[in-house]
Amino acid sequence: MKYITEEDLRTIYKGTPFTSYEIETGTRLTPGARQFLQDRHIAVYSEDGTAMHEGDGIVVGQYRNGRSNGNGTPDLLNKKRLEASLKSTYAMFLQTASELLDKDPVLAEKVLELGANFNDIKQMHEEGRSFPAIAFTPGCGITEENFSSEVEESFELTGFHIQLAKGKEILLLHRLRCALYEFRVVLLEVHCTNKEIPERVNQIINRLHQMVSIAFGGPECQR
Repeated sequence: MKYITEEDLRTIYKGTPFTSYEIETGTRLTPGARQFLQDRHIAVYSEDGTAMHEGDGIVVGQYRNGRSNGNGTPDLLNKKRLEASLKSTYAMFLQTASELLDKDPVLAEKVLELGANFNDIKQMHEEGRSFPAIAFTPGCGITEENFSSEVEESFELTGFHIQLAKGKEILLLHRLRCALYEFRVVLLEVHCTNKEIPERVNQIINRLHQMVSIAFGGPECQR
């Protein structure tokens, strides 16, 4: 009998967060491993694809074909949630560009271009298509090495910033950036396995980071 420990699960989770776990035949979980999965509400399956139950010391999960066994989140619901988040976030690109048109048409065009880049994610997810990375432009702490990764914001937006000459532009870009932060969380929650998708989202967020910094400080980025 092979035992899966809490340390085994932590190592896997640290590398790639997951929302479901499959127990192979002849494998059992240690009490610590069961608690690790319970604390994170991770659905647990047997090798034939059916869910394990509370009586097994595991959170109630779901069937892999999308049928819920009672308390778990169905795969179909995850699919619909991702689709809805894709639509609402893309709509935010359109709204932001619309509100920028009168004040800065060039900036509005850049937002629309990023929106088109974001819209590619639908085909990446549904069809497994690959697209070229978004064109990289150095500056504002963004390098080729971190362009596809999560990068901390260079400054926290406050009431001070909206009083600047470019205050409205900064706020609109930041609002869009926050919508993408939320979308990135949805990707984790629905267990998106296509690593190119979060990388593309990070690329877009980092471009917005550069645009916010330039709007705040002029030609030179602020950090």
